[in-house]
Amino acid sequence: MVLLLQYTLIFASVLLLVALGGCFAERSGVINIGLEGIMCIGALGGALVMKFMPVTMGAPVIVICTILAAALFGLVFSLTLAVAAINFKADQTITGTAMNMLATAGATVAVKAMNTAASGGNDVSSDIAYTHTKDLFIVRIGDTFEFNWFMLIAAVCLIVSFVVLYKTRFGLRLRACGEHPQAADSVGINVYKMRYAGVIISGILGGLGGIVYITSGVSEWKFENGVAGFGFLALAVMIFGQWKPVNIALAALLFGLMRALSNVYVAFDFLAGLPIPGTVYNMLPYIISLVVLIFTSKKSRAPKAEGIPYDKGSR
Repeated sequence: MVLLLQYTLIFASVLLLVALGGCFAERSGVINIGLEGIMCIGALGGALVMKFMPVTMGAPVIVICTILAAALFGLVFSLTLAVAAINFKADQTITGTAMNMLATAGATVAVKAMNTAASGGNDVSSDIAYTHTKDLFIVRIGDTFEFNWFMLIAAVCLIVSFVVLYKTRFGLRLRACGEHPQAADSVGINVYKMRYAGVIISGILGGLGGIVYITSGVSEWKFENGVAGFGFLALAVMIFGQWKPVNIALAALLFGLMRALSNVYVAFDFLAGLPIPGTVYNMLPYIISLVVLIFTSKKSRAPKAEGIPYDKGSR
């Protein structure tokens, strides 16, 4: 039961961070299908810091630098969507899909090239090992429970997101740009800047989600595997949560629980005894996402102007 709680919280943290990122982008009026790719690039930035920064720098410095690198890499990559969707008014769904393919391929090529150069041509693997730094993110409580600092970061981001969206002028303007950008522009709000802000925030949070994901259960990561569809799961969490931070957090816990079961179901006799292959438990969160969306998509109320490029001249 302790392991189930531990894995649920860490997977929920991943989904919460990325879904909150998608929430900010879509609240501003930009659909961010590229969350999967942003996670992969953010994970690459954080993993490089964990691999190459010496332990002698101290745990706090390494943790902070890893978080900043993941956020920065995610931010920079999210600008691809911002420029294409906002400046060039490109189709946001196609742009996001291209970002997902580009990120996994680009990260894999970069890591393989780095490993090949470091080994003199003998190592062409696409993995980055960070065994010596992963434990810096973990505080062991008792004999079994491992508290990951990213759990706290996810909780802080949830609180900050709620306050920013509903208690600040910035949040009001951001939501206005996603609902009725023409009206927002008529009162002096720069729709383009607000949408840039929404996409950039989604890049930061998506990058953080990526580094949380690759440190959640392994000590090295093959980037050719991507992030196993977690970016799309986060989109399902965001839709199920109705683009509201608190609802998103509850949805993330549900999906995190389903994902955690695939790791620990063998510890429960009644589950291990069922004639169900382990692969079914691995598929469970994706199956649940389809079922949830089937029953909730008709009632979901997305921002009215999401996915619609804003043309100032059409006001």
